[in-house]
Amino acid sequence: MNSKYLYLKRFFDFLFALIGILLLVPVFIPIIILLKFTAEGEIFYRQERIGKSMKSFYILKFATMLKNSSKIGHGSLTVRNDPRITKAGVWLRRTKINELPQLWNVLIGDMSFIGPRPLLLKGIGMYSEEARLKIVSTKPGITGIGSLIFRDEEKLVTIYNEKGYDSKEYYQLYIFPFKGQLESWYITRQSFLLDFKILFATFWSVLTNQINFIFRLFPSLPNRPEILTQNYLLKLKKI
Repeated sequence: MNSKYLYLKRFFDFLFALIGILLLVPVFIPIIILLKFTAEGEIFYRQERIGKSMKSFYILKFATMLKNSSKIGHGSLTVRNDPRITKAGVWLRRTKINELPQLWNVLIGDMSFIGPRPLLLKGIGMYSEEARLKIVSTKPGITGIGSLIFRDEEKLVTIYNEKGYDSKEYYQLYIFPFKGQLESWYITRQSFLLDFKILFATFWSVLTNQINFIFRLFPSLPNRPEILTQNYLLKLKKI
């Protein structure tokens, strides 16, 4: 991988994360107050994730779920209209504002703006060995090609679960293999131009709530299996 690209990427990550934090202080303050005086008073959510070279770190987000939510309901899986999500959390998750505290993770060097999504240790273990080695060779990102394509992941899992099928099996057999292909695609093509296009696509998908344009923007992406589309899942028979 080009060392100049990596050094410049880290420089711009630090610079824009610092600028972003300073500019967003007026946004953060009312959100902090809102979270402090609603639900259970939790402001930030910290969870151990796996980063570059399998180094663990704690990802930072605004709290959107009840305390100990990982031990109730669907555990580590989140579905649409999940009762563990707080009222404020619904809005924060829909707008992706809950992800903004990760600017701190970028600032201190645990993450980058663009890269594979940081996962739990058990999540990393669900990738093939080839995909896993590629994914942990670079820093995880706030957004990335995998995050973009699976923007509707919660909805897919919810539909599959409502049809009576095993959500964990869906992840293992279909979601993670394709995510591994997507992240590998990015890692073998990393460049400033690609990072800029992914950043643009992220903003556009938030504004339009659309993801189909991504395959037109990146025509060399691996083909998305039909079972990872809402239309296919809606046609599945219930069991």
